[in-house]
Amino acid sequence: MQLGTRWEAGAEPPASVPAALRPAIAEVESRLSGSLPNGSLSLSNVPRSPSKGHWTLTWLEGHPIAELDAGWEVFLTASGEVVARPFED
Repeated sequence: MQLGTRWEAGAEPPASVPAALRPAIAEVESRLSGSLPNGSLSLSNVPRSPSKGHWTLTWLEGHPIAELDAGWEVFLTASGEVVARPFED
């Protein structure tokens, strides 16, 4: 079992956040702040939120999932792909 962690959006993620998730987390934060750089991942048609909130890192079946209070998740699939998307109901 791995314990998760929590940190404020916009702050440096803790060391326990896998390196593979860090670029996508930064990208989501850029999207929320409205300053998405050129050449970044496509997060089009995605709602922005004025409140950044906090990230929570958890682990499901050994795979990391970072969830943002503002309605986002960034996770690593079993095949190693990083996915960043708004929460689905």
